Amino acid sequence: MALAETTLAAAVAQNDTQITVASATDVAAGRLLQVDGEYMQVTKGYVTSSTTVPVVRGRDGSAQVAHVTAARVVHGDAADWGKPGAGTASQFAPAGRPRRIRSYNTTASMDLPQPGEDLIVRMDSTAFTLTVPVPTLDLDGCRVTFVNASGAAHVLVFTGGLGGASTGYTTVTANATGGVAFEAIAMNETWRGIVAIPASGTVTNITSAVS
Repeated sequence: MALAETTLAAAVAQNDTQITVASATDVAAGRLLQVDGEYMQVTKGYVTSSTTVPVVRGRDGSAQVAHVTAARVVHGDAADWGKPGAGTASQFAPAGRPRRIRSYNTTASMDLPQPGEDLIVRMDSTAFTLTVPVPTLDLDGCRVTFVNASGAAHVLVFTGGLGGASTGYTTVTANATGGVAFEAIAMNETWRGIVAIPASGTVTNITSAVS
């Protein structure tokens, strides 16, 4: 079988032992699910074709966290995830910094990353405002990548302003024509926007157009 995709039909709390999905097509006991950055596994108690799915949370060392309604759910058998793949033990510890995915689809205040962690914020649905709190000192070096997954004019409001500049540097509005991503890094209790290297002179050969 191959990987399949659906969405959450209801929000999931951190300690819930079952989830509700919009479609039960291909869902089966033992199947592995990924919701944001968390991996889950369907338990033996699953009733075929039911959209209420009992799960074991936080598989493969992933963080067991809350998820919002309409968050993307990707599921498949262990072999569908490649090698080593979800649900498969590896003799080597994963390299690099931990990275977590968090979905938002309505106006909210963003949850800050954990110290030493990078965060991908997926923004779905129609345009909404996401408030980004001031990072604490223990988050120095943590990156957040904001991904406009729905191509809507989402608004990021940085409390305290980007770079600590406050007034006039607080709001980033996403391009509604095509989905884009924006990245910021925490340093000295401020978010610093990561931007392209400035260019001057004739730059036509290093630009591109979308038609």
